[in-house]
Amino acid sequence: MHDAWIDKGQEVFLQNYKPLPIVIERGEGNYVFDKEGNKYLDFVAGIATNALGYSYEPLKKAMKDQIDKITHCSNLYYNEPSIRAAQKLVELSGLSRVFFCNSGAEANEAALKLGKRYINKFVNGNKTEIITMKNSFHGRTIATVSITGQTKYHEGFAPLFEGITYTEFNDVEALEMVLTEKTAILMIEPIQGEGGIRPAEQSFLKKARALCDALDIVLIFDEVQCGIGRTGTVFAYDQYGVKPDIVTLAKGLGAGYVIGAIIANEKTALGFEPGTHASTFGGNPLSTTAAGVVLDALVHDGLLEHVKTMGAYLEASLLELKKRHPSIVEVRGMGLMMAIEMDSPVGNAIAMALDKGLMLINSGTHIIRFVPPLTIKQTEIDDMIHILDEVLSPQ
Repeated sequence: MHDAWIDKGQEVFLQNYKPLPIVIERGEGNYVFDKEGNKYLDFVAGIATNALGYSYEPLKKAMKDQIDKITHCSNLYYNEPSIRAAQKLVELSGLSRVFFCNSGAEANEAALKLGKRYINKFVNGNKTEIITMKNSFHGRTIATVSITGQTKYHEGFAPLFEGITYTEFNDVEALEMVLTEKTAILMIEPIQGEGGIRPAEQSFLKKARALCDALDIVLIFDEVQCGIGRTGTVFAYDQYGVKPDIVTLAKGLGAGYVIGAIIANEKTALGFEPGTHASTFGGNPLSTTAAGVVLDALVHDGLLEHVKTMGAYLEASLLELKKRHPSIVEVRGMGLMMAIEMDSPVGNAIAMALDKGLMLINSGTHIIRFVPPLTIKQTEIDDMIHILDEVLSPQ
């Protein structure tokens, strides 16, 4: 049965993925189980998405209750779960207005459109340039591929959008040179995710904010992967004391349910008016119910403090592992968004770990990243380190 499902998947899906040969059936706590009953400790979390792990009771109850009420009503009308979730995001972010959509790529698209329309309407229509970082990742649509600063994601999709320049991450001098009176938008991941789990330096983000203020540039932080508690604060920018004009969110915001969002300050939000942007499923009462549960868990149920504690423990554990394995070049990251960079490709190590009941994910050819559910326990970190220690030891 197991092999039959894999064969059927290979037959009916477009071949843009290369899944590992297991069929996931269910999850419990911070573990998932395949159709053969094998148990896996999950340090992938749906790629930093299943923030509350699996079968989290408050989430299950809230979603079941909402299913009994209504699952979709469109943005022609208000619905209470979306208003509640938006209010929480506004209060927690220090920004002013929310737009809900369905994914990180959609959130980044919406942020770009809002930023461009604000600039065109209120600042200067001749400001057309968009600046992003080398090694960045912002999504898989043509627009978000265009602003992604990694050529491997561009291959085969030319011509990409024009007017985009990539500059060096964490290089203040390069940033000063590239931002001009023609720049409309600067977009930065506070922690580069697909680019290898590379945190921004505080001085870099502070300089970015100052330059954007001086030159009337819209500053967007892409927190699709690094936001919603993953660093130990609700937003990664809280770690730096730097506030963007727009922040983009997705992944962990829905704890596995499909959602994306942007939050904008009052000034930039004026770029949108009725009819300028939309999303059929954005603000869906089911997905925003999930977002409300996630935000409550972070703020009211002690999850943020748990992430800080477990993040520090994970980092210390990885540093100890590095002492035993010279093949580990560097440990880096923040909170429960950590990585080890190896001196050789990590594909075999990830496959071997899966055979031992541990799910890991790469971030580039030489990097293993660790983005477990925010509910991960100390004993589970110990188990992960034990398996990884075995995998990295000479065979």
